[in-house]
Amino acid sequence: MGSTLIEKIVARNIGADQVKPGQIVTVNVDRVMIHDIFIPFVADKFEEMGFTSLWDPDKVVLIYDHLIPTSAVEDVRHFKIGDAFAEKYGLKNVHRSDGICHQLMTEAGYAKPGNIVFGTDSHTTTYGCVGCFSSGIGYTEMASILGTGQLWIRVPETIKVVVNGTLPDNVTAKDVILRLIGDLRSDGATYKVLELSGSAVDAMSVASRMTISNMAIEAGAKACLFRPDEKTCEYSRVNMEDVDWLYPDEDADYCRVMEYRAEDLVPVLACPSQVDNIKPVTEVEGTELDQVFIGSCTNGRLEDLAVAAGILKGHTTACKLIVTPASRKIYMEAIKAGYMETLAKAGAIITQPGCGLCCGRAGGILTDGEKVLATNNRNFLGRMGTSKVGIYLGSPATAATSAITGKITVPKGIQGN
Repeated sequence: MGSTLIEKIVARNIGADQVKPGQIVTVNVDRVMIHDIFIPFVADKFEEMGFTSLWDPDKVVLIYDHLIPTSAVEDVRHFKIGDAFAEKYGLKNVHRSDGICHQLMTEAGYAKPGNIVFGTDSHTTTYGCVGCFSSGIGYTEMASILGTGQLWIRVPETIKVVVNGTLPDNVTAKDVILRLIGDLRSDGATYKVLELSGSAVDAMSVASRMTISNMAIEAGAKACLFRPDEKTCEYSRVNMEDVDWLYPDEDADYCRVMEYRAEDLVPVLACPSQVDNIKPVTEVEGTELDQVFIGSCTNGRLEDLAVAAGILKGHTTACKLIVTPASRKIYMEAIKAGYMETLAKAGAIITQPGCGLCCGRAGGILTDGEKVLATNNRNFLGRMGTSKVGIYLGSPATAATSAITGKITVPKGIQGN
């Protein structure tokens, strides 16, 4: 019997010929990420465990993104503790408001194909877009890794997801993952790996694959993996021959196979207040909106801003629109491409790179009875204001089109035509 992507990554990491689901193994960690919210808890637990040095300071990345800029007095404590920890233990990979942790980890080359990476955030599954086994962990596990460089895991089962064909012009990777979450439900992939393939997936950019791997956790997935290709290698700055081992065998064993015809997919939304409450946009079209948010580690990349600018060009928003790029690099590239000027002329409020409204920070929160259509990954009660705010999750195309009308509207196409 052959191996899945996750089985090959784990086996190679521990020096085994093969591993199988259910095995308990101890892996050697290639990189870890800690963000500003968790650094105080990680620092306390690390020293409580009796460690006096990091296993490898160069493999630790500390990113300030959730609390940038500070919006509560308590936030300052996180930065002071983070700075002190970095100085005491020799951390050099510290990012201060350079962007969202999940964007930076692949953009800066910290997470590469075939790596095993853990982070103190559930959406660490994002790095699977380049064929990296990445998963979120708690601060106790993180403190243990910081001292030892290792972590035990149970080898997960894999769900194979095949999407063949050509996506309609108004359907994006966000619609694909929302549809998948709706079919799996919020617990349908618990402690399993989603492995994506098919001609529609092959045609996707790395950024689009990132959108899918980012939201895999919303179905409970331990990880979400894509086989590396030439686009992956160019993005991750690695040679194809160095990752040619990373492919699923034809006789690999999957616990489930899900197949989709790309042409059958339509624009969808996650409706209040669960991510697996998926409905076609046509079913809720016309719902009045108070605000639209385009950004986050799910959809704050250059191609997302390009889609939004293409649709909004020549139009004026009918409701408040907040745009937050996923990183400083993306922000600068969007300025050079003219996307930011187009969005600003349309009436968008453009903020600095970071998590922003996705985690209910840095402005834009709403109150009782208000509705927002956002491109991020969660719509739980109270996430963007009070518990009586209605949060709809959709693609940048749906978001930009709806910003023009001030109500939920089906996008005509990703270029607005």
